[in-house]
Amino acid sequence: MIFSMTGFAAATQEMPYGSFNLEIRSVNNRYLDIQFRLPDDFRRLEPAMRELLTSQLSRGKVECRLNFSCSTNADNSFQLDHALLERLLRLEQTVKSHQPAAVSLTIAEILKWPGMLGSDATPGEESDEICMKLLQTALDDLKAARIREGNKLKGVLLERIEQMRQLLQTASPRIPALIAAFEEKLRTRLEEVLGSNEDERIHQEITLFAGKIDVDEELSRLQAHLDEVERIINKGGAAGKRLDFMMQELHREANTIGSKSVDLEITRISMELKVIIEQMREQVQNIE
Repeated sequence: MIFSMTGFAAATQEMPYGSFNLEIRSVNNRYLDIQFRLPDDFRRLEPAMRELLTSQLSRGKVECRLNFSCSTNADNSFQLDHALLERLLRLEQTVKSHQPAAVSLTIAEILKWPGMLGSDATPGEESDEICMKLLQTALDDLKAARIREGNKLKGVLLERIEQMRQLLQTASPRIPALIAAFEEKLRTRLEEVLGSNEDERIHQEITLFAGKIDVDEELSRLQAHLDEVERIINKGGAAGKRLDFMMQELHREANTIGSKSVDLEITRISMELKVIIEQMREQVQNIE
């Protein structure tokens, strides 16, 4: 199976002292880019969370958001951290000894100092375990969503491959017919102008013309590239970068076919091939 880089998952855990809610969003990206939105009291978990996500995802821009809400039924009485208060006041005195004009801290500023107020309702060490379990639960759901989306992308790509194969089958028989038509036209014109056929000159002109319009090599390479794209898709795994490279190769061959074309039908086929390849490229951008 192949994996999409697009997905969303969420997990929630209710506790007596409050509720945890964790969300993971993922979109396409060239590399693995992980961003966290964590409350200050949970920032210590970022390294462990990053390690877990990195071990199970290989590409995508991933945003992990954690919210914690205290329960309205919990005892939210606050307790002053006396040791921190003493250190802060000593630091204030040290500053004033060097800078007597410095403004003293207000009570509001002291109370807002990080860690100054603790709450009996604040979760203890068990919160770390809860958050990591929520992350794994959400991550499992995210991977399942990316698999489902990947299966849809696989179906779309295989359908586009079949459309391109049909176009190649239409293009292949037209080249001999074009050469035969050119030969007939050349013979007719020589007879009109010179009154005779010059087989040697006709042969030279036909050889030159055939060399200019011959796209058999490009058609063969396109067919080989389509076989490789289908193989990569069916093999699965982290296929996005390889498929993106193959899209470039497909476009190069389709563009060459268009540049060699002297036939409206071949030109149309070349244009349709490029449109389909561009559609495939857009889908490939979402594959991990």
